[in-house]
Amino acid sequence: MEIPEKVLKLRYHILGALLLCLTIFSVVLVAPRLMTLLGYFWPLLLSTALVLALVFFFAKTCPLSSTDSTSFQNAGQTLLDYVAGHHEPPLDSRHKSD
Repeated sequence: MEIPEKVLKLRYHILGALLLCLTIFSVVLVAPRLMTLLGYFWPLLLSTALVLALVFFFAKTCPLSSTDSTSFQNAGQTLLDYVAGHHEPPLDSRHKSD
């Protein structure tokens, strides 16, 4: 009589453990193997790693000076003004086809 009462007391723990075991078992059987995924995606992973390495390399070797950052801000503001429609006509109003 004592064992069924303890099993009944732990029924949610036992059910949770069974569900966890079934989930792990089904993932192992159904999911593709890691080497299969790496074999399929290795070009994408390699190119992404190379691009990130180049970005870090250029960030370390080409630091921006303070004058460069202000010119970038001015260029960005000019571009935003142009896109917003607040641009001035070009100085040379003649077209190349004239």
